[in-house]
Order: sequence, then C-alpha cells, then structure tokens
Amino acid sequence: MDSKGQISLEYLMIFAVSLILLIAFTLPLSEIAIQDTLDVSNSLNAKSELSKLSNAINQVYSEGHGSKQILYLDMDNSLTVKIANSYLSASVRLHDGSYKQLKIYYNSNLDSGSLFLDKGMNRIIVEWPINEENMQLYKRY
Repeated sequence: MDSKGQISLEYLMIFAVSLILLIAFTLPLSEIAIQDTLDVSNSLNAKSELSKLSNAINQVYSEGHGSKQILYLDMDNSLTVKIANSYLSASVRLHDGSYKQLKIYYNSNLDSGSLFLDKGMNRIIVEWPINEENMQLYKRY
C-alpha cells in the first residue's frame, strides 16, 4: 500500500519540476514577445499620426493661401518631429534602447524646423496665411 502513495508523490514531484522548467523557459520568451509587440504598436501609432499630419499639410497646400486646418494627434509617447523640405521624420525609441526612424513625405512650402508632440492629445494647426509666402505649422494648447 505504501508503494502506491510513493508513486503518486513521485508523479507529483516530476509534474511540479516539469512545470517549473516550462515556466522558467517560456516566461522570458513571452516577455520578449510582448515588448516587441508593444514596439510595433507604438511605431505604427506614431507613423499613423505623422501620416495624419502629412495629409493635413498636403490639404492646406493644395487649397492655397488663406486655408487652415486644425487636427488632433493622440500620441502614445512624446515625440519630436523634424520638419524638412519635403518630409516629416521622427525617431521612436524601442524597448531595447535603439531607435526606429520614421519618414513621411509631403508637398508644401513649409520651412524646416521641429515640432514637439506631448504624450496624449496634441492640437496642431496647419495654415497658409494670406499674403505669406510660406505655410505655418504650430501647436496650440
């Protein structure tokens, strides 16, 4: 009778050790997968919001002098957008400390500069004032 109890105890011990080994190997792998998924999600959100900004710039440029557009960008993380001659660029920080460069092209006559977007909702104004040569892009609170 004691041998049946011993077999059950050995079975439980083997099962417990197997479960601990399984958790020890799969938990770090799942953490890496979750971090990579969050990096992809943050990058896609930033690219989507930059694309909205680029579309607004193209819209105001196509409408000409006196046009204006207000848009709201909802950012997961703060981001500095560099405004170049024909494109917007930003660097999204990944969980491993590296950066992913995003670049979105547009057509307009914006001056070069930069725009800081806070985490959360940002109110951005794109306008081409009457009797002005260049368009303007700025943030309002």
